[in-house]
Amino acid sequence: MIGRLNHVAIAVPDLAAASAQYADTLGAKVGAPQDEPEHGVTVVFIELPNTKVELLHPLGDDSPIKGFLDKNPSGGIHHMCFEVDDILAARDRLKAEGARVLGSGEPKIGAHGKPVLFLHPKDFNGCLIELEQV
Repeated sequence: MIGRLNHVAIAVPDLAAASAQYADTLGAKVGAPQDEPEHGVTVVFIELPNTKVELLHPLGDDSPIKGFLDKNPSGGIHHMCFEVDDILAARDRLKAEGARVLGSGEPKIGAHGKPVLFLHPKDFNGCLIELEQV
């Protein structure tokens, strides 16, 4: 059902410093910051030959990333995103197998302009999973 790994997301306390570290220290291609108000985050994508790393930073006081950083002040891996061909079919199959879809259960448009859903980390070995329709 799942396709390739689209990205690994890392919550960071300082987006500019983290972006510079990937660009300057690791020599990666780093995109521009983009605000995603519906998700309460500012994101920066690091392009790799086989996938991406997404740096996440809180956008506003109600950001879910703010709570994550309060618990993990140095930052850390927040979620993994896998591609799916049909997000509604994937959602329905996962729900039928007992997985919990976060929020309303309806896809939202993610940072790539495509429908996304998140799956409860307690159902996936403590890891928040994002599904993105390709």
